[in-house]
Amino acid sequence: MRRHPIPWPGGQSRHGRGRVLALLAAPLLSVPLLVGTAPPAVSSPLRREEVAVLAGVSTEWYTRLEKGHISGVSEDVLDAVARTLRLNEYERLYLFDLAKAAQPSAAARRRRKAVDIPPHVQWLLDSMTLSAAFINNGRLDLVATNALARALFAPMFTSHTVDERGRPNFARYYFLDAASHDFVDDWDGAAGASTALLRAEADRYPNDKALRELVGELSTVSAEFRTRWAAHDVRIHHGGVKRFHHPEAGSLELIYQPMDLPVSAREAHSLIIYTAEPGTPDEDRLKLLASWGATTAGDQSPPTTGAARHKPSADTRAPST
Repeated sequence: MRRHPIPWPGGQSRHGRGRVLALLAAPLLSVPLLVGTAPPAVSSPLRREEVAVLAGVSTEWYTRLEKGHISGVSEDVLDAVARTLRLNEYERLYLFDLAKAAQPSAAARRRRKAVDIPPHVQWLLDSMTLSAAFINNGRLDLVATNALARALFAPMFTSHTVDERGRPNFARYYFLDAASHDFVDDWDGAAGASTALLRAEADRYPNDKALRELVGELSTVSAEFRTRWAAHDVRIHHGGVKRFHHPEAGSLELIYQPMDLPVSAREAHSLIIYTAEPGTPDEDRLKLLASWGATTAGDQSPPTTGAARHKPSADTRAPST
């Protein structure tokens, strides 16, 4: 199988410089401001010199910043640059993460080892019986779930893409299992979000071996992932609405909300909760799933109403174009 080069974070590497350049240079084409003048009738792009003046730095310094020489830059300066270029929330955090990753000895500080979820956190998940609750790490592995989350994401747990411990991974499922297109209503949005979350995680933790291996696997097998990864989109978790086509419960529209969960200083975790709007058919279907999940707690098989369970095989893999 042909391997493709994988752009990866790495301090002052050429890929690191490329990401800073892409992030800072692109807004020069669209910010409708001119230094010392009233807003024009037609928006004009900002010149590099104008961005530097508005951010309070020299043109030479700003040019160096674009080229990736970002180590040692103060947060005040980064904030001024982000404000001048009107970076959105994700882009601003991405810029700050690039700066942190470029700090001397950051590599040593950011090497991580997987940590187990403490028992009391699992108790917390199990206490939420009417919501699907799970914990994932920055690589988008599902590392802990309650019974309802296992029932809701049953297609992921039966997928051939689970790891050796039987844990699903959102990105691996979306890009390597063709059945994911049937499970999530907005596959394109889900695939894009997972790629952007992995991109942001990679820049925060460029020495994460497991993350590097995951990106390498996805880039080798999935042309779709390679294209999305190369776009350098970044994202942070936020709440919203997702729609599923569940094989047992049918159509489900659920509200979800992620929250940071400081389980360990050596690994980032998020607690994510899915629930249904009260008084809706979606709530009824979710309660049905909760009932099934409660009766199959501890069972590694997905809940079923009698229909044949899905048996993953190599034939279910997404095309590796």
